[in-house]
Amino acid sequence: MEVNPPKQEHLLALKVMRLTKPTLFTNIPVTCEEKDLPGDLFNQLMRDDPSTVNGAEVLMLGEMLTLPQNFGNIFLGETFSSYISVHNDSSQVVKDILVKADLQTSSQRLNLSASNAAVAELKPDCCIDDVIHHEVKEIGTHVLKPLDVKTKFYNAETDEVFLEAQIQNMTTSPMFMEKVSLEPSIMYNVTELNSVIQAGECVSTFGSRAYLQPMDTRQYLYCLKPKKEFAEKAGIIKGVTVIGKLDIVWKTNLGERGRLQTSQLQRMAPGYGDVRLSLEAIPDTVNLEEPFHITCKITNCSSERTMDLVLEMCNTNSIHWCGISGRQLGKLHPSSSLSLALTLLSSVQGLQSISGLRLTDTFLKRTYEYDDIAQVCVVSSAIKVES
Repeated sequence: MEVNPPKQEHLLALKVMRLTKPTLFTNIPVTCEEKDLPGDLFNQLMRDDPSTVNGAEVLMLGEMLTLPQNFGNIFLGETFSSYISVHNDSSQVVKDILVKADLQTSSQRLNLSASNAAVAELKPDCCIDDVIHHEVKEIGTHVLKPLDVKTKFYNAETDEVFLEAQIQNMTTSPMFMEKVSLEPSIMYNVTELNSVIQAGECVSTFGSRAYLQPMDTRQYLYCLKPKKEFAEKAGIIKGVTVIGKLDIVWKTNLGERGRLQTSQLQRMAPGYGDVRLSLEAIPDTVNLEEPFHITCKITNCSSERTMDLVLEMCNTNSIHWCGISGRQLGKLHPSSSLSLALTLLSSVQGLQSISGLRLTDTFLKRTYEYDDIAQVCVVSSAIKVES
């Protein structure tokens, strides 16, 4: 009886290799001045080196490419490519060969094989080759995060929402930011604020070269405004609302492309209570002791209750209202609004805050106070105010 039976040799050999693009060859230039002892020896050696650039031998980057020396890093959002080869090392014909490639992630198992059909036969010294591709969408043990994305929301006095996206390059190589856009939800329209108009042309605020160096951070700004059909319904934009998601596309060395999409961004809409008062029109600068006009919008934020409103205007130390206080505004149905033109003047120069508006619901005998709703710059009447 044999204690150690001979191991059975496999007829087929399997090789799996990652496909990555090469990198530019780098060398360390060694040079000296002509009056030094080596003279022109070092310079002549660099000129004879086939890896250097003709006429620019002192540059570290050469004209040759270097094949990857190790497996390298895998980043989230990039496409992982692999070469699979099955070779018949035996002298026999192997039949009915099925090559299947699966990828196990932290949450699922994915089939990456381009074809699930079996090969009828494989002759000696022949091979079956296949190249598989997979876009990495999950962070795992061997998958690194290339970008750090942070978002901030700013609520304007109107229904506009400003989104600031801070994007940081977490890799060790520069990135070319091909696209950073915001895909809004169905409730909003978006305007990108990352360019300026110069000489009639749209120019990026980041310059002509949109490179992001390692560990550098860049801020992108977007303005979202509710669509008309949603803005008119005050009860819809309450609580947590979905803003949209960021779509980021970049390229690394030799054009390797990556793409990331964030999850749906959400923000907590500010609470306005039962009645909201907002400004639709107000001048930036007004003259001292001269009347000026503003337009207010009053919205019934309740989804069930009709209100009967009375407007009271209370003067402050600097702001004086013109008109009758205590007038009836009438009934305001749920989720509806009305526009109201008001006249006032300021008796003090400088930046003045508009305050003193009171709305009373006669049904519930409840009063809503509105102070510091806006600010205007008051100048002397001798200074002409430009519209």
